[in-house]
Amino acid sequence: MNIDEAKLNAFMGSFVHDLGAVMHAATIVVGDRLGLYKALAVEPSTPEALATRTGTDARYVREWLSAQAASGYVRYEADTGRFSLDDEQAFALTVEGGPAFIPGAFEIAVAQFKAIPQMIEAFRSGQGLGWHEHDAALFHGTERFFRPGYAANLVANWIPSLDGIEAKLLAGASVADIGCGHGASTLIMAEAFPASRFVGFDYHEPSIGHATDAAQRAGLGDRVQFAVASAKTFPGNDYDFVAMFDCLHDMGDPVGASSHIRSALKPDGTWMIVEPFAHDHLEENLNPVGRIFYSASTFICTPASRSQEVGLCLGAQAGEARIRDVVRQGGFDHFRRATETPFNLVYEARRH
Repeated sequence: MNIDEAKLNAFMGSFVHDLGAVMHAATIVVGDRLGLYKALAVEPSTPEALATRTGTDARYVREWLSAQAASGYVRYEADTGRFSLDDEQAFALTVEGGPAFIPGAFEIAVAQFKAIPQMIEAFRSGQGLGWHEHDAALFHGTERFFRPGYAANLVANWIPSLDGIEAKLLAGASVADIGCGHGASTLIMAEAFPASRFVGFDYHEPSIGHATDAAQRAGLGDRVQFAVASAKTFPGNDYDFVAMFDCLHDMGDPVGASSHIRSALKPDGTWMIVEPFAHDHLEENLNPVGRIFYSASTFICTPASRSQEVGLCLGAQAGEARIRDVVRQGGFDHFRRATETPFNLVYEARRH
């Protein structure tokens, strides 16, 4: 090997940064679950004071706080020995459901590590790993990570970007949310549009149970229902609006799902497809956002598709051209990119 020392040093610098991030991820999950961030947001504290308020051990808390300070997740005042959160840190780490809430993302990361043994075998055998086969932390983390983006964009930006849908929802429409998971997207829409009726479908029965409980707690009555069904088998053929959030690329037969959705819509109905942001070519996705999505797709999205029928394996960085092709093959004549965010692309499909 002909080693360029400057290039090696630069690469090793990246390694140190990445290893620190990986090691730090588990501490974020612990701090979130123990309420350490929320307690620290109340007032600056010494490790001893924070431990007293949270019912934890002061020595562990001191080490945890030191790790947070080294990572830039809390502030440290050497003169007083106190740690604190500034407003921005507190907003991102403690405001559950807020547009910048991040702890759920680290729950997903930790869940991926739990799947390493299964993924080693999957790489060797070519077999899949179904969504339902992952640790439950993945389901919980996914809801907490994606809900803030939906809360910030779904009602304010995504639905208004679709032709005529906001007016239909305000007047009273029939809506299906396919692959709804814990139901966060369904409930956000239901709360915003009280004249409409919503049903969420997912093949994962425990998630449907969680969503049903959440709807009951929200007091949404019989306007919102959840049921176990796949994207190719869910019932109904008179929906005004079908929504699909960050899940089409996970499906084994997305073309079959597209065809079934077309048959379930009214002639003037609309399908909204929300997908991870991606360009059409690999070289365009070699960036920090692509890094996150390709990594998640390796452990979650691609094996989920491989575990199902057909196993098309679009992956989380499918890009607009591949999604368009899937939608067209399902029989839709109209397809367009309605809007986008740094993390999502939002598509509109209609039968005519």
